[in-house]
Amino acid sequence: MKAVRLHGRGGPSQLVYEEAPPPQPGPGEVLARVGASGVIANELEWDETYQTVDGAPRPFPIPGHDLSEVVAEVGPGVTDLAMGDAVYALIAFGRDGADADYVIAQPSELAPRPRTLDDMQAAAVPLSALTAWQALFIHGGLSSGQTALIHGAAGGVGVFATQLARWKGARVITTASARNADFVRALGADEVIDYATAQFEDVVHDVDLVFDTVGGDTLARSWRVVKPGGSLVSVVSPLSGQPMRDDIRYVYFIVEPSGAQLREIGALIDAGQMRPVVDQVFPLAQARQAYEAAASGHPRGKIVITVG
Repeated sequence: MKAVRLHGRGGPSQLVYEEAPPPQPGPGEVLARVGASGVIANELEWDETYQTVDGAPRPFPIPGHDLSEVVAEVGPGVTDLAMGDAVYALIAFGRDGADADYVIAQPSELAPRPRTLDDMQAAAVPLSALTAWQALFIHGGLSSGQTALIHGAAGGVGVFATQLARWKGARVITTASARNADFVRALGADEVIDYATAQFEDVVHDVDLVFDTVGGDTLARSWRVVKPGGSLVSVVSPLSGQPMRDDIRYVYFIVEPSGAQLREIGALIDAGQMRPVVDQVFPLAQARQAYEAAASGHPRGKIVITVG
């Protein structure tokens, strides 16, 4: 099969488009024919990309864990999926990914592909939407009538966080660039703060939840705007040292695959409650350029690689 494999650490320059042995499904596994994969910009920097789930080194790993696919074969013991099923998934990072013709997935990671999306659109959903879902509802406990501040609202995760917070009935305040202000408002933001011209902490106070996808100084300043008893949730930085306040809850987390949550997300997409946003599309042979574009630019939504 054709695949894009990492021949070492060092970013997109280490990606090579080449022939690779096709995987074989074992008991309880699914072999899927990949239609498209979503680019995770910083995946090439993670230790998990170069290790097995047990932490052992993994030679020539295949990235791309955000995908839309069709079931090609099921291993022994798989009874709830059949050849030809259209599915989408975030698969665990300790296994080879979907920047290839075929990939191995676990049934628990898979959900039916939303019927209103094609492969390209569906591949833009899993990691970003699951990250937003888990940040807002699992870790942040966001509910109707509360106020959420979402940093990086025009990015891959922010696009879904903004739409999900609006769907939940929260007041949605976001930070974004001026060029993305109208775009983010169309996603459901009640207020957009241009981070280049305004300090959000001068504008926003006493929010129930801050969801940080930016880190650095943005994260440090976010402590000031959370109301007592509220939450600050980040996917960028674990807490280093003592918290800046002891009257709010700080959560750093890494997204987990969940076919069950993807089913709920897919139902919302098919009901017209939210939509994926695809910024650019590259063929598999140009995966290096796709990862370079994701790392160096500020895409609206997701960059996607078409495979099938």
